Order: sequence, then structure tokens, then C-alpha cells
Amino acid sequence: MKKFILITLALALTLSLAACSSGGSDGEKTEIKYSKSQGPYTELFEAAIVPILEKQGYTLTAVETSDLLIADQILQNGEVDVNVEQHTAYAENFNESNDGDLTPISPIPTVPAGVYSANHTSLDEIADGDTVAVPNDASNTARCYLMLQKIGWITLDPNADPSTVTQDDIIENPYNIQFTEMKSLTIPAAIQDFDYVAITGSVVYNAGIDASTALANEDIQDHLVLQVVVKAENKDAPWAKAIVDAYHSDEFKQYMTENNDGLWWIPPELQ
Repeated sequence: MKKFILITLALALTLSLAACSSGGSDGEKTEIKYSKSQGPYTELFEAAIVPILEKQGYTLTAVETSDLLIADQILQNGEVDVNVEQHTAYAENFNESNDGDLTPISPIPTVPAGVYSANHTSLDEIADGDTVAVPNDASNTARCYLMLQKIGWITLDPNADPSTVTQDDIIENPYNIQFTEMKSLTIPAAIQDFDYVAITGSVVYNAGIDASTALANEDIQDHLVLQVVVKAENKDAPWAKAIVDAYHSDEFKQYMTENNDGLWWIPPELQ
């Protein structure tokens, strides 16, 4: 029995030491797991933020994800600690649909949505009955309709919530535009099939589209600025604050000065 007790205690001690080596409590955590997906935001994180954190003694581990919904699911269930792929509106939609508690803790540089065309060279070429593709996920659908209102193609109900507007909120459509809502990632491949398309920044980047060819860009509203996102319980953790501080650091500002060719909109807080 004594031998059994000693073995049990030794095993418990081993597990405890293993936990400490991988981070221990949030206050002692040194390994940060982040969801990694294709797109500019993870690439910026890995190129500019990870080196800053590594200098402070953190180990960064990537967990590959195929889309943002999965990235949020594994963040919610604790498989990763952070992601840098979404804006506040998307996080709020996820929380409402999944009883989640994902919490944005800092704005980060953002690639704006834009209007593109393979068939026209100007917004002035819009004609009666033209076809326009827009994303079909709620938050990005809204931002693209707002962008189309900005350029004068539609008028939205002024009483509608800007973060959740849909086709039903269009009160004026003078060009009788035929809208097709489809998955964001499929829009670039179908660009030839439409007169114009509205695409979010990450999709533009992933598709290899030259952002300078946008015929119009959105005015990025506060709820559409990309964010560092963690679970609510971790928003004040030292490692989370270290990520925020890295994005606000002089070293990161210098990186953006040297590497922003016009793709990025940088929040005033980070300038």
C-alpha cells in the first residue's frame, strides 16, 4: 500500500511539473496557442508579433484551421488561446449563436472590403439590372451593403442596425441591381460571372487580387475593425496583455511603416 501511495504521489508531481512547463496557470503561462488560417492577419501576426513575444520568453504554437467558424469553436473550447482573424461584429454573432464568450481585446490593422470587377473599369458603368455578388455571412453581408450605399448604388433603411442590415433593408435600388449572396471564399472564382463583386479584405488577399484595383473601398466602422480575440476569462491574463502590448509597440509601428504597401488600414490607436 505504501508503495502504491508513493507511486501515486510521484505521478501527481510529474503531472504538476508538466503543467507548469507548458504554462501552468494563466499568470505563469509561457506557451500561447493561436489558430492559424490562410490570410493576411495570421501572416502579419507571425511576421511581426510572434518575434516580439518570443523575445519576451513566450513560445507560440499554431493550430491550423480551415475557416473562421472552426477557429472560433476551438477558441471557445480552449484548444487555442487567441485568434486574430475577426472583427467585433463576427465575434458577437458567434457568441449569440453558440452561447460563447469570445472577447475582443485590441484592434489590429485591417484590410478593407472593396468593390471589384472583371468586366468593368469604373463604378460609373453600373447599369440597370446589373449583377452584384456579396458575402452571405451576416456581418460581412452588412458591411458590403453599407459600402454599396456609400457609393450611391442603394439606400438602406436609416432605422436599421448598420451591423445587421440585409437585402430586406434596401429601400431604394435605382439600378435594379440583382444581388447574389454567396460564400465569401467562392466569390473571386466567380468574378467573371458578375458585373461587380463586393469582397472582404482577407478574401481579396487570399485570392491574390491586387487590392489597388478596387473600384471602391469601405469606410471601416468600429465594429468591423479586426481584433485580437480571447475568451472572456483570459482578457486580463499577462500573456493576453503581452499580445496587446506587442501590437501597440514601437517595434510593430516600425514594421508597418516598412511593410505597408497600401493594403492595410491601421487603427489610430496603433499609429
